[in-house]
Amino acid sequence: MASRTQIVCLHEGKKGRSIDPIFIHTVLKALDPAWIRPWQGNNIVRPVDCGGRSDLIARMPTELRSCLTMGGNTALMVWADLDHDMATGEQLKERFWSAAQQAGIQREQFDKVVFVFAKDRLENWIEFLLTGATDESKEGRRQRHDKAVAEAARSLAKRCASGAIEPKLPPSLSWSCQNWRKLVERMRR
Repeated sequence: MASRTQIVCLHEGKKGRSIDPIFIHTVLKALDPAWIRPWQGNNIVRPVDCGGRSDLIARMPTELRSCLTMGGNTALMVWADLDHDMATGEQLKERFWSAAQQAGIQREQFDKVVFVFAKDRLENWIEFLLTGATDESKEGRRQRHDKAVAEAARSLAKRCASGAIEPKLPPSLSWSCQNWRKLVERMRR
């Protein structure tokens, strides 16, 4: 099991205006994986605001290189929205792969990134986690209150911990959860 871990989370949005850091911190804290320890300096979750999706795609190769050279077990998570121009997580992941290739990133290195893509926005997941239903073909209502965001994140962590299968996850959340499970498996080694 990893003894020293840092998770770097690149996400869309600008500092102070994005709900992503609240959701990310809350869900990771509530999941409380064994390899994230509470000791200061040892294990850190670091969200990085990256503006829009194009900026996020451009920044990912540099951040991945940084994570790979840090030592210990540093993981890169990329949180983005699957907007109307992207049908699936795999399609958006290919855009990230193209940028990574142009920056000289090897496939083995790229495959270590954990991608978390919400369709159309993270608000769709929040709606699902709070009500049990969402329509991913429409953008979820903007969340203006941190309390609802944190409550939804804790709900997701509880669902993951219990292995709940009903109600069925929205497709983008299911796809993203599979990527999280790969990280968990990697950190157990």
